[in-house]
Amino acid sequence: MSRQAGAQPPAAVWDPAQYGVFGDERGRPFAELLGRVPLAAPRRVVDLGCGSGELTASLAQRWPDAGIHGVDSSPEMIAAARAHQSPRTRFEVGDVTTWQAVEPLDLIVSNAVLHWVPEHAELLPRWGEALAPGGVLAFQVPGNFDAPSHTILRELCESPRWRDLLTGAVRRDPVRDPAGYLDLLAPLGYAVDAWETTYAQVLPGDDPVLEWVKGTALRPVLARLGPGDTDDFLQEYGARLREAYPPASYGTVFPFRRVFVVARRAGP
Repeated sequence: MSRQAGAQPPAAVWDPAQYGVFGDERGRPFAELLGRVPLAAPRRVVDLGCGSGELTASLAQRWPDAGIHGVDSSPEMIAAARAHQSPRTRFEVGDVTTWQAVEPLDLIVSNAVLHWVPEHAELLPRWGEALAPGGVLAFQVPGNFDAPSHTILRELCESPRWRDLLTGAVRRDPVRDPAGYLDLLAPLGYAVDAWETTYAQVLPGDDPVLEWVKGTALRPVLARLGPGDTDDFLQEYGARLREAYPPASYGTVFPFRRVFVVARRAGP
């Protein structure tokens, strides 16, 4: 699940309930990322940007001998995550950009976090240094920043009506493509498996794309708007989203590209 930290919007803007509206769709990339992790029995696992903790808890089910540590900058998310705490799974508020491991780790997971961190190309090698030999860094980031959901949002933020309030609220190109992450990590000695997938998600309900982005991309925008401005902005944005993503009899198709990387540190 998405995990917000570092240069993300202020932690207080995150709403675990809104984020969880499409929990199955948001959870699928996490499962597919972990399906490519080449570790049989890691003992020390950290989920950086663990969000509300449901997916972090699933790591303990997959690896029953592992100790799992979840970190997220949002107190609201960590409060929700603690419902999943167990003797082997713990959660704490923390900033992934300054996080440091206290012992060598077998696996670092980061799911839908790094697009909030402008300096993550510099951060990833430092995270990798926390791995034991043979340890794995596995992360997934959204890659749909050229999709209508995001281009419309940027256009509105930069329009005369909204630019004084919203200039800079939405970044343009926050992530690399799979080859870009391969080029970043392979020269450092990692065995890198990098790929991308576009999900043709079928969302139910009225204005489902607007409901989706309320949980993620809209959070930094909503944090800058008062109640009256929020209603006006959502009406304008929602109308344009309905044109870009018209509903069909079976639901609204919302294509979503994601970029995946599993990088194993050299070792036994």
